[in-house]
Amino acid sequence: MGEWTGVAIALASSSLGGTAAAVTRYLVGGADPILLAIMRWGIGFLCLLPCALMLGVRWPQRSDWPAVALLGICFFGLFFILYNIAVSYTTAARASLALATLPLYTMVVGALLGVERLTVRKITGVGIAVLGVAAALAAGLAQSPPGAWRGELIMTGAVFCMAFYNVLSRPLMQRSSALGFLTVGMGAGAAMLVLASLVKGSFAALDHFSTAQWIAGIYLGIGGGALAFILWVMALARATPTRVANTMTINPIAAALLAALLIGEPITANLLIGLVAVFAGIWIATSEAKPA
Repeated sequence: MGEWTGVAIALASSSLGGTAAAVTRYLVGGADPILLAIMRWGIGFLCLLPCALMLGVRWPQRSDWPAVALLGICFFGLFFILYNIAVSYTTAARASLALATLPLYTMVVGALLGVERLTVRKITGVGIAVLGVAAALAAGLAQSPPGAWRGELIMTGAVFCMAFYNVLSRPLMQRSSALGFLTVGMGAGAAMLVLASLVKGSFAALDHFSTAQWIAGIYLGIGGGALAFILWVMALARATPTRVANTMTINPIAAALLAALLIGEPITANLLIGLVAVFAGIWIATSEAKPA
């Protein structure tokens, strides 16, 4: 039941992440990738820190702080700058489909680091999910924006950052608490982003934000930032990295539905067919019985 609870929590987190992709696509014309990442993780950190202090969470051990901070900079900083660049080239749904290859990378990284044992059922489930993603991207290439392949290639490269975060975060989290670990990592990532934005002058774009853009940016920080990743680290504390990562394949559904409403992105037949394979892969990879 612990594994299934973790998977259910991860599904909720991935759904919020999908809506964040659509909101990012909506905002990307008025803000650069660094500012978008600050709105997501700066606001997210401001939500997390008071909660962590009021709840008296167990913070990472002093010896673990450099590793927690480095993981936070790699993920909340580097990964999401690349994520926002990728979304600027392609649609929210296609970017989320490329992100759905995360289970494959997590499984490989976990096996290389000796954290998780590969099984035929896991490989089959993840393989079906990833093939569904590849088929959907290839079949819809003609209807995608010009140069969309650049965004999907950047997203695929960025996924390595999240795969290492998934695999390496669990032991650090177990020596502290999920919320304490998340707050320190997100704070380190947000601090790096603020420094980068001061150098680049990214904050100037906020002077031209409309009310709708401010609302979208606040949602990006609260829903797509704080809440989504509270749920994500809770899931990582309860289920294996590959099973948690495999729920990322629900991300494109939420992204496609909200992007269709916000900016009129089409929901194509090839996307729906690919998502059927994705759901099949989730079920196969997460329904393996544990050995006695």
